[in-house]
Amino acid sequence: MASSELISTLREGMRNGQIVPYLGADTLTGVTNQETGAAIPADSDSLILAMNGGKPMAPRLMYEFPRAAMNLENKKGRKFIERFLNTTYGEQSWTASAFHQWIAQMNLPYVVDINRDTQLQDFYSDRPHTLIVGVARIAGTDYRFRIYQYYSGEYREITQQEVDTSLPVLFKPTGSPKPEANYIASDADYVDYITELMGGFAIPGFLKEYRKGKQYLFCGLRMLRDTERMVLSDIIYAAGEPAGWVLLPEPTDKEKRYCEKKNLIIVDASWQDLMEESLEAVAG
Repeated sequence: MASSELISTLREGMRNGQIVPYLGADTLTGVTNQETGAAIPADSDSLILAMNGGKPMAPRLMYEFPRAAMNLENKKGRKFIERFLNTTYGEQSWTASAFHQWIAQMNLPYVVDINRDTQLQDFYSDRPHTLIVGVARIAGTDYRFRIYQYYSGEYREITQQEVDTSLPVLFKPTGSPKPEANYIASDADYVDYITELMGGFAIPGFLKEYRKGKQYLFCGLRMLRDTERMVLSDIIYAAGEPAGWVLLPEPTDKEKRYCEKKNLIIVDASWQDLMEESLEAVAG
């Protein structure tokens, strides 16, 4: 279990903008459908089952959501994947996540969220902010992002030159259903997106400058899947020393090796521990 001193250091680092939260699928644990009580599909396995009507797919496809999505895209078309994600995250009503609410209440300058839900956007709907959404397989440009400014209750797409750098930034690399549906989901999406991410075309210029020397706190993300690791490797480019901390109870040997290679410190705690100890410290 992480010490209270470390938890305090991480919390203060987030508040002052030096440490950037990086949210993975497990941060949605506990979020359920308001009508049925079913858990929101967020991690790879639950997404695959939901996409395939509750039925497991072949073992080689169950390995990772992008692989399974590619298989069904080849059979049913890309629109099938988009409809599934729109229905899941844009048309169903989900209970509020206490963790996302806590993150939003800190009004942090920059948050990375690799989930495709709208929890953070919903909690930021009471203030102006900048939203960056990853896109893939689009013609006419090398850039693989769209930028929106939220003001007076609505999003407006803007250019890099129009960004108000004083506003908090929500970066959703793998997409969101709103303000317009864009997703990084299948293998083909990821190949295109990661290629341009490595080339510097999937992150706006102002964010490349801002992120220099920043550190990251990975919450709810296992360090096991190659696709997720390739995405994060380029998002945290030019990070500080160390590059960040990973809240990861009972890490595997594979995770330990990867984190050591990326200069990430494993913390024996969960995102729940971080939130609970922080709230207790404030209450105390």
